[in-house]
Order: sequence, then structure tokens, then C-alpha cells
Amino acid sequence: MNEAEKLKKATYHLWTFTASKMIAMLGANVMAFGISLYILAMTGSAMSFATNMICSVLPRALVAPLAGYVADNFSKKRTILIAQAGTILTVGGLLLYTETVGISVYAIYIATVFNTICSAFSGVTFSSAIATLVNPERLQRAMSFNQMSMSVAAIGGPVVGGMMYGFFNMDVFLMVNMVAYAIAFCLEATMDFNLYSTRGEDTKKEKMWEGLKSGFHYIKQRNVIKTIMWVALWINLFFSAIAVGGTYIIIELLKIESTHFGFIEASGALGMLLASLYFATRPEVKVPLRFSKISLLLLAGSVGLAVIPLVTDFSYIAIVIFYLIIYFIFSIFEMGINMPIGVYMQKIIAEEYRGRVFGLMETMAMSMMPIGMVVYGMLYDTLPATIILPVTSVIIIVISLVMLRSSILKEAHPEYYEKAALPEGVANTTT
Repeated sequence: MNEAEKLKKATYHLWTFTASKMIAMLGANVMAFGISLYILAMTGSAMSFATNMICSVLPRALVAPLAGYVADNFSKKRTILIAQAGTILTVGGLLLYTETVGISVYAIYIATVFNTICSAFSGVTFSSAIATLVNPERLQRAMSFNQMSMSVAAIGGPVVGGMMYGFFNMDVFLMVNMVAYAIAFCLEATMDFNLYSTRGEDTKKEKMWEGLKSGFHYIKQRNVIKTIMWVALWINLFFSAIAVGGTYIIIELLKIESTHFGFIEASGALGMLLASLYFATRPEVKVPLRFSKISLLLLAGSVGLAVIPLVTDFSYIAIVIFYLIIYFIFSIFEMGINMPIGVYMQKIIAEEYRGRVFGLMETMAMSMMPIGMVVYGMLYDTLPATIILPVTSVIIIVISLVMLRSSILKEAHPEYYEKAALPEGVANTTT
């Protein structure tokens, strides 16, 4: 295949995986929305709802390293298609069960666990495959489109699910999910996951334990990658202050109506969508780690500002508008952190280790979510939000300044900092 044909195929990939991801995620979000409402309607228990959330997080955190090993040592295309087929079969099994026996909360829990495991394998493998699907010059655009598809699905899923809930039973939600994943399966079956692969066909496969150990060793030997992973871990922990506290402050303390809170959350999804469009249309960030550090500092500052309505005499409308803007800004800065680092990681991680690195990152990030939610849940029950959010903001700023210090930035981008350090005359003679 010559270069022109590869570029044409890469363009096809760009649009195909965006469409497949959007359709699959839309189906998943519609079903997740319906299942959440059905669980609450059947049980009236917040604990049942929380249990289903745990079933959608914990298995993914546990199997992500294994998914990374599989992505690195076996066919990415086959792994993704098997995982997608597993999702279709799991939902189909739940549908058959509801038709023959009736809907059951425990059946939903089991199906959620299997769905989450399949999602871990397809998600980690897809993350490790993006750099082999498109040419390096369009890597940022590809990742932006990937994020854009998830943003559209995040906005559209609850909207479609909300419209369906009043008119259809659980079976229809399950069938929507199956159809969405079947379409995604067909689209992904046409893709060449080795288009820009740099691995040789005779690459030796490692045994599972050896493969996992070599993945840890690879990360351990690379200071920048290790630092990024630790930053991601701590940030996921401390940003639970917003994941938990945002709803608590807006609904419980400020008594904002649930409808208006829905608009506030939608503004976050809109911010993510617009940020994705921005990164998709602009040149690649030249110094991604520095860009992400600045975005992280701005996001940390925004967290501290979120307490302003609690200490001022804002009107109801002013409070809603304030949080519309804050949630929008949160998403913009979040994309400013994730997108440059994501592109950078795709480029610096060797292809044969990419799956294991992303798998371990996912495990670290997912494991911090429930821990952070428990910690901040207890904190909000004992301390005022006007103390928790400013302190969290300061902690995140300190983490950013210490862990993403100048020496790390110079190690990550020596070409930029060496050029910046050259005297002007020297710089002119080398250009």
C-alpha cells in the first residue's frame, strides 16, 4: 500500500471510528440511563443504585491491566470485535432473561459486570490502537474526534433515554443497546488496525505474568510517563471534591431545582464538545506537558471559585448562571489537561507497551474514583464546603507545581527548552 492509499485509509478510519464510538456510546448511555431509573423504580433504594455504579467501575479497574496485556500481545482488531460481540451477547442474555423470567436487579448487576469487563477490553485496546489507525500528523484530530463522539453521546444519551422512559419498557432500552453495538461492530470490522503499526510480524508474544511485569518495568524506567501516571492518580482522587460536592452543594445547600441542575451538567458536556472541536481544528500542541500543567492550574483555581455562591447573596438565577459557567469552564480546562497529554503519551510510548501502560493508567484512575467519593462523602458530612473546596484547590495547585516541575518539563520536551535557552545569535545561525 503506497502513502496516498494509506492516507486515504487513515481518513476513512478517522470518520469510521468516530461514528462507531458515538453510536456505541450513545447506545450504552441510553441503556445506562434506563437501567438507573428502573433500579430506582423497582427498589427505591439508593444503595441498589450505588451497587450498580460499583459494578460498572470496579470490574474495569481490576481487568484493565489484563486488557492492556491482551492489546499488546494479540490482534487488536480481533480483541475489539470479540469484546463488542461480548457486549451484544450479554445484553441479549439479559433481554432473554427479562422475557422469560422477568426483570431482576441481580440479573442487571451480573449483566453490568460482564458489560464492564467487555468495555475494559475494547476501551483499552482502542486507546492503544489510535496511533496505528491514523498518520501521526492527525493524531490530535483523531483523539479530539474520539472525545467529541463521547461528548455527543453523553449529551444525547440522557435526552433520548428520558424521552423513551415514559413510553417504552426495559426491553426496548436493551434492544437499542444491542443495535448500537451491532452497527459499531460492523463498522470496526472494516478497519485496518495495523495501518501505521511499527511492530514486526515476528514479534514474540510474552506470557501473561511476564508481560505484566515487563509493562511495570517499562513504566518504572521512564520518569516522565511515571510522573504523568502519578499526577493522574492524585488528580482523580482530589477532583472527587467536585464529582461529589458539586451535586451536594447545588441541590442540597443551594436548593437548585433538578431540571436546572440538568442544564448545569449539560453545560459541562457542551464545554467538552467545543474543546474537542477546538483541538480537532488547531495544530498539535508543541509543548503538551506545559500546556496541560497550565490547564491544571486554571482548573484548580476554578475549583476554589465554586464556593462563591455559598458566601455571597446571589439570586437564584445568578447562582444557576454562575454554575453553568463554572461547569463549562471545568470541561474546557479538563480537555486542556487530557488532550495534549493523551497525544503525547501515544507518541512516546512504544507500540508494544502501549496497551499495558494505558491499562494500568485506567486501573489507577478508576480505583481512585470510589476512594475519592467515599473520602469526600465523609468530609462533606463533617466539614463545610467553604473549607473543603479551597483546601482541595490549594492541594491540586501544589501537586501541579511539585510533580510537573521545570525539570520534568525539560526532560519531557528537551528540544523546546534547549532551543529556548540558546542565545539569540546562536538560535539564528541554527535555523
